[in-house]
Amino acid sequence: MSGLRSSLMGVLIGILVLVLLGPFPALSAPPGEPDGEVFDLESYDLTSETDWENLDVNIYGDGYDYDDLDQEIEVGSIAPDSAPPTPQPTPEHHEEEVTPPTSHPIPSQPPAPVTLDFKGPGLFGPETGLGMPTCLLCVCISGSVYCDDTGLDQIPPLPKDTTRFYGRFNRIRHVKNTDFMNLQRLLSVDLSGNRISGMDEDVFVSLSHLQEVLLSDNHLKILPELPRSLRLIDLRNNQLGSRGVHAEAFKDMSQLEFLYLSDNNLDYVPAPLPLSLRVLHLQNNNIQSLHEDTFCNRHDRNFIRRNLEDIRLDGNPLNINLFPSAYVCLPRLPVGGH
Repeated sequence: MSGLRSSLMGVLIGILVLVLLGPFPALSAPPGEPDGEVFDLESYDLTSETDWENLDVNIYGDGYDYDDLDQEIEVGSIAPDSAPPTPQPTPEHHEEEVTPPTSHPIPSQPPAPVTLDFKGPGLFGPETGLGMPTCLLCVCISGSVYCDDTGLDQIPPLPKDTTRFYGRFNRIRHVKNTDFMNLQRLLSVDLSGNRISGMDEDVFVSLSHLQEVLLSDNHLKILPELPRSLRLIDLRNNQLGSRGVHAEAFKDMSQLEFLYLSDNNLDYVPAPLPLSLRVLHLQNNNIQSLHEDTFCNRHDRNFIRRNLEDIRLDGNPLNINLFPSAYVCLPRLPVGGH
């Protein structure tokens, strides 16, 4: 706006100079325009304030008040009265603290660990109590409990309806008389491939229906008392000596059919043997002699042991040809050395 005022002032000053210098011929309308009023500078008196205002209007001829334009321009350039809100600094992020519910008080000490106690009477055996049932550790199928190769160092409490127990290939060292207590349905116990070196004397006595005892590949030196109901006894590969087997240990076992005593330290055949016996394996022991009553009855020359068809005596320091009277009652000759 200041440049516009300066231009106007320059035009007015030029007109004043012309007036002061002297009269000029009258100015006529521009060429091409219709004849009209002659513009005569001499007829204008620019001394009054009103003339200045009329001159201002006649020059521009639009009747526009540039004071208003000046005011609008100045108003438009002024910054608004109210400044935009200053952005507030972002508050620092603090991790939300979770307050535990107050309805349950926090204990001052952690709870005591749960102990699996197998002592006392219970549903799953004489010492189960409130402990974990064996069937969660082993496999139980129709009365049979399979605990083979599970790292056991003792016989676990068994369900009362157990009929067959398989605890092979573990680390069991001793068998207690309470391990099979009250298991009246038990028919078979297989503890082959453990480290058993001792068993309580009466561990099997109360098992009146027991038919099979398999204790091969252990370290037994003394054989506990066995029930008369047994049908199969497997004691292969132990350390049994003749002193470790009770005198007449198998005499009254009227149902015994299979007796496996190979790879031990026996120095004689554990006679008398029941008439029900079908298989007798005694190979790889220290047996050196046989007697007339070992298999036969010297008082009854007509006695024939018909069931015993498989006798193994090989691997012993024994010449079976020297004892012909010991097996004259047998349907088949024993297998042996020399």
